[in-house]
Amino acid sequence: MAHPEHEAESGENQDYRYQRLIQAGIALSTERNHKRLIEMLLLEAKRLSLAEGGTIYLRTEDAQALRFEIVLNDVLNIAMGGSSGADIPFAPLQLYDPTGEPNHHNVSTHAALTGKTVNIPDAYEVGEFNFDGTRAFDARSGYRSTSFLTIPLKNHQGEVIGVIQLINARTPEGRVIAFPDDIVPLIEALAGLAAVALDNQLLIEAQKTLFKALIEMIASAVDAKSPYTGGHCRRVPELTVLLAKAAHAATEGPFADFSLNDEEWYELEVAAGLHDCGKVTTPEYVVDKATKLETIYNRIHEIRTRFEVVKRDTEIEYLKAVLAGGDADALAAARDARLAQLDEEFAFVAECNIGGEFMSPERVERLAKIAGTTWVRTLDDGLGLSQEERKRWVAHKVPAPAVEPLLADKPQHLVEHFHEPITDDNSWGFKIKPPVHRFNLGEVHNLSIRAGTLTPEDRYHINDHIVQTVIMLEALPFPSNLKRVPEWASNHHEKMDGTGYPRRLSREQMSIPARMMAIADIFEALTASDRPYKPQKTLSEAIKIMSFMVKDQHIDPDLFELFLTSGTHRQYAQAFLAPSQIDEVDIHRYLRAKQPA
Repeated sequence: MAHPEHEAESGENQDYRYQRLIQAGIALSTERNHKRLIEMLLLEAKRLSLAEGGTIYLRTEDAQALRFEIVLNDVLNIAMGGSSGADIPFAPLQLYDPTGEPNHHNVSTHAALTGKTVNIPDAYEVGEFNFDGTRAFDARSGYRSTSFLTIPLKNHQGEVIGVIQLINARTPEGRVIAFPDDIVPLIEALAGLAAVALDNQLLIEAQKTLFKALIEMIASAVDAKSPYTGGHCRRVPELTVLLAKAAHAATEGPFADFSLNDEEWYELEVAAGLHDCGKVTTPEYVVDKATKLETIYNRIHEIRTRFEVVKRDTEIEYLKAVLAGGDADALAAARDARLAQLDEEFAFVAECNIGGEFMSPERVERLAKIAGTTWVRTLDDGLGLSQEERKRWVAHKVPAPAVEPLLADKPQHLVEHFHEPITDDNSWGFKIKPPVHRFNLGEVHNLSIRAGTLTPEDRYHINDHIVQTVIMLEALPFPSNLKRVPEWASNHHEKMDGTGYPRRLSREQMSIPARMMAIADIFEALTASDRPYKPQKTLSEAIKIMSFMVKDQHIDPDLFELFLTSGTHRQYAQAFLAPSQIDEVDIHRYLRAKQPA
């Protein structure tokens, strides 16, 4: 008596076949991995038909050919494509010849072109199709290709998206036979179920590809505004994923239980790619503010011109005094001393503009004294202005001629700038109500910045990019598998002690991916070589600074240690840092002592 499973697989138990078909349909409809779905289809088709081997082709994007997706043959021990990872060396099958005529000589392309199943009992006895290649392969391998069942894969719109081809049906005893007529409808049904599942997957993949392109477009838009942040938007996601992989691979310690499935990896990549999308709203002259007086251009040139005017006035006063009968030698000495003083004072102002040296109270006091020097403006300063600029200027207009300070903080330098607040009805459960903020373009105000090049007003706008990121991401209807993108993307400026922004979250209130992104954001900024406002740091310098940030409870200590012990810092450095930046780092200096068990 035959084994029941043998009876089922030989076609004697139709109920078993239908049960397998239903189970296969359910499995195919729930599979999310493209390669596994393709492999499941071919394996199940082989199992139902007792075929020795098979191939699945998919139509190329230009619809001109069928490309090999997976090739299996049990007798020849061949497994290419699918989850095997082995490349398929065969060229695609062309659907049309060079003249544009349909290729009906090949059975697979014929099935794709006509949408009809072809069942061939013996390839050596058929004259309708060209099997020269098959015969040549058999001659080389000693194999005998006999029966072929070729079925088009049609999506829900009836369009052929591929072809499944089975080879050499067998009896339970292993004898090669033609594919029985009663098995063809089952394989066609299985192919139909798989084709719809595959088409849905292809549509989902197309949507993912489109969304990824949109994310890259946003980064490109930031890049178009500022080449200095465009690289940042590309590198932070890379580093975030590297750190997440290190946590995913951990088998002990605080991240032993951390894992991400395929959907969560995609969610992380999306969040990392969008982490600075709000920068599209930040003025580039704030993001790239390399000097204190920089707006759309460096206003040190205006101040240089005023110094030149004062120097010319000094020359004119000297000449007038000589013509009036004064002591030429004494007047020349006074003139030269004054010119030297102006040169030295301008050099000091220019040095203050760089922002490289801390502005002590003494330096600020000296700057204010220099600002008190006056010059005479004889031209109307309300001419040639834009409408917005004229609104500010007319209200505080001083008619020419006017005696003005060499450096000024004028009312016209205050520019109102409104932002829409985040309201209570967002899913974050918090509210931000920024007051009316202004750009302050005052020259003394900017030159007196104690450290760096940013005023408090500039800093607000820099920080505001994360608020704008929240607003932008909260407005997007993310599907359930991307619901955490706003949280993961928008919390990378929070600190472990709750002093970050915009929500002042503590470590316990932040997700691990958000904490990872915070480290990636900081490390990239420290080591970036394309910032106009600061020199690049070596690997050891960046790690040392970050160790201080750990002590100050600004970044996660566990993730920082993983960042070092996993070698993620060096892996990133090899990919993105200049060779001159990559120096030795003794990571043991920064690791906490392990507590005894």
